[in-house]
Amino acid sequence: MNSAYLRRFPDDKGYFGEYGGALIPPELAEQFDRITAEYKRISRSADFIQELRYIRKHFQGRPTPVQYAKNLSERIGGARIYLKREDLNHSGAHKLNHCMGEALLARHMGKRKLIAETGAGQHGVALATAAAYFGLECEIHMGEVDIEKEHPNVMRMRVLGAKVVPVGFGGRTLKEAVDSAFESYLDDTEGAIYAIGSVVGPHPFPMMVRDFQHVVGIEARDQFQELTGLLPDHVMACVGGGSNAMGIFAGFLEDEDVRLHGVEPMGRSTRLGEHAATMTFGEAGEIHGFRCLMLKDAEGNPAPVHSVASGLDYPGVGPEHCYLREIGRAEYAGIDDQAAIEAFYALSQHEGIIPALESAHAVARAMEYAHDRAGETILVNLSGRGDKDLDYVVEHFPPEDYIEPR
Repeated sequence: MNSAYLRRFPDDKGYFGEYGGALIPPELAEQFDRITAEYKRISRSADFIQELRYIRKHFQGRPTPVQYAKNLSERIGGARIYLKREDLNHSGAHKLNHCMGEALLARHMGKRKLIAETGAGQHGVALATAAAYFGLECEIHMGEVDIEKEHPNVMRMRVLGAKVVPVGFGGRTLKEAVDSAFESYLDDTEGAIYAIGSVVGPHPFPMMVRDFQHVVGIEARDQFQELTGLLPDHVMACVGGGSNAMGIFAGFLEDEDVRLHGVEPMGRSTRLGEHAATMTFGEAGEIHGFRCLMLKDAEGNPAPVHSVASGLDYPGVGPEHCYLREIGRAEYAGIDDQAAIEAFYALSQHEGIIPALESAHAVARAMEYAHDRAGETILVNLSGRGDKDLDYVVEHFPPEDYIEPR
């Protein structure tokens, strides 16, 4: 990988190869051009960079550590599994990394309001946290299905001062939350900024969110070398839209000997509507203002999707992931709901870490992949903690069915 990769991609029009772009109506184009220009300007500003570094250290609690999952590794055998502990980032997930950056950008642009979608609620909580920090209004759109599943995060958003807008049309999950948030943003493009929650959407958001999340990869690369003297053989992260994966991948893109693995939700089955495995079953198309691989129904529209993890049930995926897969720099595999639940309990019981269901997909893939790879190392981006999922998991997948007696 060329050392100038992060400067070369995306191109000026926001494309990673054939994926990406800003396929938006004229009334939005001017606003997105302004966001792009302002981001490029302030991202080179010493004042902006210093303020963001201060926030990272003194508010977010960065750097988050890399930990060797000794008990889990010894129990499985094979490769040794390490965890980048983004669950220890303030607010409980990697999402705050880009939310603080987007909110700081909004303040520099003179905006008064942040608008966003959320699935599992972690982006909503993180954006509400950022809005409180900067004294901005915050409006979060969330599907009714996810509101019911992720009740603790809904309460956190409201306590932080955000307005939570229930979305009751269509599948009532993440895709519809994005639709609803875009509609709200169209009514107030001058006063608000739509703070997209992943490496998806029109340019510049796939680039901007990746850049803000790159801190994960930078830290992880240095920490892993300090801990082991080497680079990991494999880096794994869950992929819905793909922000946590692009964040950690970006730190290793130039290290050709490090294999990058995205882990997507295989759900209940391989039937359309029963999974959200976009990279496995998707085809090129346009969704929410950009071009990517996506799951389509018989009419070519975004298909219904499912995942036990609300943050992964999206019918598209970040355009940079599509490009990395196309050029062979990253590989993608699916993990079904059952394996994710088993990993959720395994990490909880054997390491004392309750992971988010999204992160549990990556843990499950690492556990599966570690067999027969003795002497190799796997670094998993543990993108969030599972407090938000506890009520749902305990109700639908009772601990007595999974916890092994000691």
